[in-house]
Amino acid sequence: MLNKHDQRQRRARQTRARITKQDVARLTVFRSNLHIYAQIISDDGARVLAAASTVEKDLRSQPGAAGKGGNAAAAAIVGKRIAERAKAAGIEQVAFDRSGFAYHGRVKALAEAAREAGLQF
Repeated sequence: MLNKHDQRQRRARQTRARITKQDVARLTVFRSNLHIYAQIISDDGARVLAAASTVEKDLRSQPGAAGKGGNAAAAAIVGKRIAERAKAAGIEQVAFDRSGFAYHGRVKALAEAAREAGLQF
C-alpha cells in the first residue's frame, strides 16, 4: 500500500511523462506547509530558467504575504513573479506541472496569478 507521499510522487511522474512529450518548458510547483516554490524548467529538464518562492526576503515583507509563505495571497504573489521572470527570459508558453498536488488552494492561486500576468498554459 502506498502512503500519501508515494501517491503524490506517482501522480507527479505520470504528469511529467505527458509534459515531456509536449517539448515545452514546464512550470513546476512545490508546496510545503510553510512555503510555495515555482520553477520554470527547460523542455529537456536540464536547466532552471526562472524561479520564485515565498522564501525570498523581499516577498516576505510585502503586504498580503506578511511574513507568511503558507497562504494563498503569498502564492498569488509568487505566481505573478514567476510569470514576470519567465517573460524576462523570453518564455511565453509553458506546461503546468502541479507535482501531484491537487489543483486547489495555494496551487490554484499561483496558477491563476501566473495566467493573469501573461503566462500561457
